[in-house]
Amino acid sequence: MTTTGTVRSGIRGRATAAPPDDGRDRRPPGERPRRPGRVRDDRGQVAIEFLGMTPFIILIMLVLWECALIGYTFSLAGNAADVAARKGSGAESGAGAACEAGAVEHLPQAWRGGAQVSCGPGGGLYEARVTLKVPVLAPGLFDLDIRIDGEAGSALED
Repeated sequence: MTTTGTVRSGIRGRATAAPPDDGRDRRPPGERPRRPGRVRDDRGQVAIEFLGMTPFIILIMLVLWECALIGYTFSLAGNAADVAARKGSGAESGAGAACEAGAVEHLPQAWRGGAQVSCGPGGGLYEARVTLKVPVLAPGLFDLDIRIDGEAGSALED
């Protein structure tokens, strides 16, 4: 037995002939052409599903943005504490004021308002601790009740 693949039926081993095409449209007027095997019309289904998922997509984007702000606050707190400790350890006089000024020197305006800085010598090091509040969605509008600490130490200079 020879096997043949046909375009119309897709069945191997059985050849079927296509109906003769005389070029006429046999549908009633106003009826759309139907695809073979389709029972109902699904036009617009993807648009409806996308609209249904849009709030969840937006919520996920907002959560990811807030996570990025939390991470950025960690980075800012650590960097501010590092700069504060270096400025405080290198100051000839007024180490506390130099430490506090160094801590807020490079902080963006939205993080400066809630920044708490504590500096002082301890065990051969000049230590600085900077506490920042985490902003919600847009820095400067309002803050979460979460505080991020950054700590650093620098060797005391003679």
